[in-house]
Amino acid sequence: MREFKRTDRVADQLQKELAVLIQREVKDPRLGMVTVSGVEVSRDLGYADVHVTLLGEQTPEHIKENLAVLKRAAGFLRSQIARRIKLRHVPELRFHYDESVVRGQRLSSLIDEAVASDQAHQDEAADDDRGSVDSSATDSFAKKDERD
Repeated sequence: MREFKRTDRVADQLQKELAVLIQREVKDPRLGMVTVSGVEVSRDLGYADVHVTLLGEQTPEHIKENLAVLKRAAGFLRSQIARRIKLRHVPELRFHYDESVVRGQRLSSLIDEAVASDQAHQDEAADDDRGSVDSSATDSFAKKDERD
């Protein structure tokens, strides 16, 4: 049994090449900072689903515009990949927005908020416990003084 399937090796190489090509060769000013987060290649190497993330503004209009630019540049990117990678057939590129990074950041911030809230509640409870212990101690001292 092989350690890596051919499709996985092709996908890894495509990801590396596309990251460089998009950054250096695509000259469209509408294209923001794009990161290739993953590539999945079909078993017959006919299609490559390229997952990208965007840095900066992430409004739906901005995402749609960037995907349209990448879709328009797909033929150019494919021809450049054909020059760089020795394949009989270069897969057709299909671009998709990968929102896992944004979702991960949102979940991380929610976890941080929950931890901070829990810590605040624990601190309040500890202060309340100390306050009740202190008041009961002063009450017992006051009763002792009254007896003396």
